Amino acid sequence: MSHDFATSPVESAWQQATETPERTLVVGAGGQLGRALQGLWLGRDDVDFIEREVLDIGAHASIEAFGFSPYSVIVNAAGYTDKDGAESAEGRREAWAVNAQGVALLVSAAREAGAVLVHVSSDYVFDGSEAFHTEEEGFAPLGVYGQTKAAGDAAVSTLAAHYILRTSWVVGEGKNFVATMREHARNGESPSVVNDQFGRLTFTEEIARAIDFVLREHAPFGTYNVSNSGDPASWFDIAQKVFELTGHDPNMVQSVSSAEYLDAHKGIALRPINSALDLSKITEAGFRPREQFEALAAYLA
Repeated sequence: MSHDFATSPVESAWQQATETPERTLVVGAGGQLGRALQGLWLGRDDVDFIEREVLDIGAHASIEAFGFSPYSVIVNAAGYTDKDGAESAEGRREAWAVNAQGVALLVSAAREAGAVLVHVSSDYVFDGSEAFHTEEEGFAPLGVYGQTKAAGDAAVSTLAAHYILRTSWVVGEGKNFVATMREHARNGESPSVVNDQFGRLTFTEEIARAIDFVLREHAPFGTYNVSNSGDPASWFDIAQKVFELTGHDPNMVQSVSSAEYLDAHKGIALRPINSALDLSKITEAGFRPREQFEALAAYLA
């Protein structure tokens, strides 16, 4: 369960953070979210974008050697995100090293530096039994990836000056579901896509905007759900929309159940049936997410 620290502790923690030089560190700047933040904060000379080659949060020695003291804000855009890979012996070790142990070390670094820590979470910390997930719902991960993300969230929540932005179905530059469906459409292929898992897309530009929002507005510390808005849709619905928006026949997409898909693809991680996040908290704070299919059309344009 997340813990919020609202009212006066917010400003007092911000005052403590700004006693250090007002610089922001983005960890994992080479990933999908890191690149979105670079695009949003282009031209800012008070932000340092650090890639894995410089700071690898999965390596204890790398974190120990890095100097965090110049920073009043640390944004963790790094993470192990291979849900299926995390079920393997090697992937399990890496997922725990990056998503749990590495995050705990970042928490210690932020505490020592007196910095605000921004961390990105996932719908995979839930089992999908609720139609809409609130920030207060307890953890119930189905697989290793979700377990490591829940452990990282728990570590971050011990720091008073923190933001956890919980996301779902992330889409950005590089490999992702939408890009894969676009490739299938271009190649005239007929993919099989599950019809009974529901949620909303979260474009990395939306996460970047939300990070900028909570920092700029000094929003109360704690956990915020962030995704694009609109009615939840199934992966099948989204795949058909990708085909349609790219000028291909949406009926090329084959509808299958999760059970059928799991039978045909051994060794993959279980997914939550429901991944839709309740966006009330962040919208009441003043953030306005873009509708998911509007964002999808812009992404594919």
